[in-house]
Amino acid sequence: MFDILIQKDKEFLIYLNSLGSEQWDPLWLFITNQLNWAPLFLLIIFLIFKNLGWKKGGFLFLFLILMVAFSDQFTNLIRGVFERLRPNNDTSINHLLRTLIRPQSFSFTSGHATTSMTFSVFTYLLFKDKYKYIKYIFIFPIVFAYSRLYLGVHFPIDILCGATVGTLIGITFFKIHTFLQRKIFAN
Repeated sequence: MFDILIQKDKEFLIYLNSLGSEQWDPLWLFITNQLNWAPLFLLIIFLIFKNLGWKKGGFLFLFLILMVAFSDQFTNLIRGVFERLRPNNDTSINHLLRTLIRPQSFSFTSGHATTSMTFSVFTYLLFKDKYKYIKYIFIFPIVFAYSRLYLGVHFPIDILCGATVGTLIGITFFKIHTFLQRKIFAN
């Protein structure tokens, strides 16, 4: 059963990756770079300070840094346990993929999917009652994670599990933040 799932995962990646074309490659290389999402991050930081002020906003900003670092390191822990080769390093399929970058770390789970979903879930929970359009924050992790399939460096299961783990981390950190915020700033 597990072998069938892994085989289907590989086949689905090959299909999705084959939809790419040279004309779109620069766009997806741009999308996959975290620094290119800086305007989104700056907007969220602005909203944090605008809504919470300097004291609570500063606390939340440091908390977000801790959350993103945790998400990243937790992903590395999972990768170390499973040691799944990235598609671009998997000799059974890498010749069938359009691969534009060649990371050497392990694949399961996707750090892009995990951390972007962690950030988006937390941000959504933080602002859902204040901004009706905050739901569109989820475009970020969907497009960001899809870039990894397009580039042939993650399998669909890596993305799906990363998004699931990221959702759980985002919810957990939101609950921790809410608790700490009440305790620290109870005036």
